[in-house]
Amino acid sequence: MASRATRTSIPLTRNAAAHTFASIVVVVPGPRAGPDRLGDSLTAAGPTVLLIDRQPLFLAALASLLSAPPVRARIETAHDTQAGLETVLKGDVQLVFCEVRAQPIPAVELAQRLHNLSPRVPMILLGESEDENLMASALHTNVAGLFTKDAALDEFLVGVRAVLSGHRAIGSKLMGMVLDRLNNHPTHGRGPAGQLSPTELDILTMIGQAKSIPAIAASRGISHKTVRNHLANIYRKLDLRSRTEAMLCAARMGLASS
Repeated sequence: MASRATRTSIPLTRNAAAHTFASIVVVVPGPRAGPDRLGDSLTAAGPTVLLIDRQPLFLAALASLLSAPPVRARIETAHDTQAGLETVLKGDVQLVFCEVRAQPIPAVELAQRLHNLSPRVPMILLGESEDENLMASALHTNVAGLFTKDAALDEFLVGVRAVLSGHRAIGSKLMGMVLDRLNNHPTHGRGPAGQLSPTELDILTMIGQAKSIPAIAASRGISHKTVRNHLANIYRKLDLRSRTEAMLCAARMGLASS
C-alpha cells in the first residue's frame, strides 16, 4: 500500500529522499536562468549560503539541512539583516535566506538593496504560518523565493535548486493564498496611484527602491522634514503603517523596479 504523503517541517529531517511529494512548488522562470547555472551552483563543494534568522534552533536546523546533499552548501549565518548585508557585500555569498520579520533592515528592504547592490545574489524569504499575508505581499518585490517554515521538505529543496538556477520559487501554501486573493480581489489598474500627488508618487517610488530619507531629499532638492511630511501624507492616503508596508505597496503598484 502506498504511504500517505505528509507535510514535514524543515527542521525535522534532512533526508529528502525519504519523503513523498506532498505538494507542488511553483517555479517561475527568471532572467538569471541559464543552462549551466544549476550545475555550477551544485558542485561537490556547493554554493555559499547565508542564513539570517533570530531563532538559533531553526538556524542550526536549516544549516544542517542545506549543508547536506543535494545542496551541500557552505553555510554562513547572521542574526540580523545589517550583519547579513555586510556579509553579502564581502562578495562570497551565492544565496541568502532571511526570515520575513528580520531587523533592523526590514527583509523586504534588504531584498531591494541586494537587488541594487548585488543583483546576482538571490534571496529566499522564510516566515511562520501567521506571516502568510506579509509573505504573499512580498511576491511583488525582488525576492527570489518564498516559503513558510512548515513547508514540505521536498518542495523546499526543489525551490532552493530552482532559485540557484536563476528562477523564482513559491511554496504551495503561499501560492494558494495568492490565487485566493486574485479570485476574491481582482485588480483594476493602479487605483492607489490616483490618490497621490506627482511628488508623493515619486517619493513612494524611491521608497520602493529602498532609498533613504537623505537620499530622497537630495534627489528632490528638499529637506528631510519635507520628505517625512510627504511620507506621512502617503501613509495616511494609502492606510500604511510602516516603511515595509510602503515598500510592498510600491511593489504592488509596479513602482519599485529600478
